[in-house]
Amino acid sequence: MMVGMAGLEGTEQPRQHSGATAARWTPAVEDEQALKALELYGNPAEEDVRLPSRPESAAIARRLTQCVVLRQWSLSPQIAEHAVLLVSELVGNAVRHTGARVFGLRMLRRRGWIRIEVRDPSRGLPCLMPVHELDVSGRGLFLVDKLSDRWGVDLQPRGKTTWFEMRVADR
Repeated sequence: MMVGMAGLEGTEQPRQHSGATAARWTPAVEDEQALKALELYGNPAEEDVRLPSRPESAAIARRLTQCVVLRQWSLSPQIAEHAVLLVSELVGNAVRHTGARVFGLRMLRRRGWIRIEVRDPSRGLPCLMPVHELDVSGRGLFLVDKLSDRWGVDLQPRGKTTWFEMRVADR
């Protein structure tokens, strides 16, 4: 549901791209795994994809993000790299801190922006902690804060949606 979510006015459906896009998509093991994840779990750019709350779901979310951002939306490798890293952090937080059995993943695109959302049934709010140079954990939201253009949490009647948005160049 997109009502009341910052920055989603005028949400667009992803555009279909010409064959030129496919030429940039090189077959590799990661690409095949991304396409298989899309087949097994669904397309988070089209619907809320439900994933089990297990550590291995972070890899699934990364593959789905890679497939949508690079292949479907044809965005730059740097945007894809940042989106993959940040979705991994949000999923990691959902798995570690919410006690949920499943969580939802959704990706939205509108002119000049992408938005990635992770939904879970916990109403506990994530906390941006100070990060020190030698810290080995607790950097997730710090990275989200630094690499996204904006991020936030929307409380829902049953849980919350943690999201980030990134500016993108429309081609």
